[in-house]
Amino acid sequence: MAEKNSSRRIESSLKRTRFLGHLGLIAGVFRELEVDKLIDEKLPKERDHNVPHSICILAMVINGLGFIGQRLYLFPNFFKNVSTERLFGDGVTREDLNQYAIGETLDRIVKYGPTKLFTEITLHIMNRLPIPVHCLHADTTSVSVYGNYDDEETESIDITFGIPKNGRWDLKQFVLSLIVNQHGIPLFMNTHSGNASDKNTILEAIKSLKSVLIPESKVYYVADSSFYTDNNLKNMGKAFWISRVPATINEAKELLTANLNLKMLKSDDRYSFYQTFVEYGGVKQKWVLLLSHKMKEKREGTLGKKIEKELEKAEKAFKKLKGEDFFCEEDALKAAEKWIQEFPSIVFEKVDLKAIKKREEGKRGRISKDEKLNTYYRIDGSIKVNNAFVLKEMEKMGLFILASNDISISPEEMLKYYKGQDNVEKGFRFLKSDTFSVSKVYLKNKARIEAVTMIMVLCLMIYSIAEWKLRTKLEEQNETVPDQKGKPTKRPTMRWIFFNFQGITELITQKEEKIESEILNMEEIHWKILSLMGEKYENIYL
Repeated sequence: MAEKNSSRRIESSLKRTRFLGHLGLIAGVFRELEVDKLIDEKLPKERDHNVPHSICILAMVINGLGFIGQRLYLFPNFFKNVSTERLFGDGVTREDLNQYAIGETLDRIVKYGPTKLFTEITLHIMNRLPIPVHCLHADTTSVSVYGNYDDEETESIDITFGIPKNGRWDLKQFVLSLIVNQHGIPLFMNTHSGNASDKNTILEAIKSLKSVLIPESKVYYVADSSFYTDNNLKNMGKAFWISRVPATINEAKELLTANLNLKMLKSDDRYSFYQTFVEYGGVKQKWVLLLSHKMKEKREGTLGKKIEKELEKAEKAFKKLKGEDFFCEEDALKAAEKWIQEFPSIVFEKVDLKAIKKREEGKRGRISKDEKLNTYYRIDGSIKVNNAFVLKEMEKMGLFILASNDISISPEEMLKYYKGQDNVEKGFRFLKSDTFSVSKVYLKNKARIEAVTMIMVLCLMIYSIAEWKLRTKLEEQNETVPDQKGKPTKRPTMRWIFFNFQGITELITQKEEKIESEILNMEEIHWKILSLMGEKYENIYL
């Protein structure tokens, strides 16, 4: 029996498996676009760790897109059972991807400049891949962090309290600005102090990208209403932009409340529109007032519930008001007028004043015939819903204004391009998702947080490029792949493709002094996807 167990131990030592899964697709993007060459050129190795910074950065991206729920900096544990040589090259082991090497890489990114390096990666990729830039969507988000992060004087951003977009007022934060194209591929990123203003950071991001981008055709910079200020519009120069107009400015208020004849949008009957031309911030522009019928219907339902609650609240407050005593009629009427202003959805159905007699405060016993009583006034009446207010609110529901300095743009195009703003929101959701494990920022070193954020956005870039490329190839070759329900699709998500590759492993067999490697569990759909992606991808799985 002992001999049998001993032979099994020898046999198991000669055969072992390593996980490959979808990780080869991530490494394939790096190899195809030669991102590693650019990184090694910009960040030459200066210390005695075994691997160059390009491999450390690729390792962090693979870790970030690894689907295993570990934090972005847990090395080398992530690569304990991963096929490192297929991903990084001959001789690279998990021990090479240690905390020291990763820390040195983050420090080199900080020294070089995270935004500068990301921008150079973007331009490098765009020289090798025809990434469309017709619509560039800009936005910002806040990223909450754990820890004190004392406000010492450093060149890095201030991790401080600001206006959180996730509701975590108890945590300090920094701000991330992002610009993506119409396919969600990030082309620019920058980090800012936690109390930075959206109005300033969005313009700064747009101007930075605009200064290095050389487009071959018309480009629209698309942003939400925080972008729309006098200063920003003046500073955009000749660049075309599309923005939502804040409903708080006077010109917008007038348009939103005007009695206008709206026309149905030709391309989408869920919307009606009215267009006009204005000058704001010294810039001539087209404004398109749009009514979303679907949004209007949805909000009308919630408005009714809101009015019911407000009426209930107002009735309780009015009951309290009716119990108050006033020295004169004028004081009582002023109090009633002031009170009703707090409830714009409510009006007085009727309001009266009634006089009451009360003895001086503090006196007790029966009231004598000759005792002088003080006269007080109380409010009496009833309240009801302000129908005029409700109708006005219903008219405004589903209404919003889009603006562009391209006078020739059609309402259909303006709405279509603005709807693409969801691409940058998807990017933020991706970065903050636990699924991809790139949202956990716990580093003590503030400067390294900026470097890790750049890696986070690089994860999004690699993921988005892979998805865009596969969808493009499927469309060009009129091919499909099965979706989650087994139905053919030309627009799979890369997350679904990654999931389909999960069972793929590398079997390593050692026979005497010879080591053989074999990829297991490859199916026809995997080879089809790799063939569409290209030779660089196929070679990793051969």
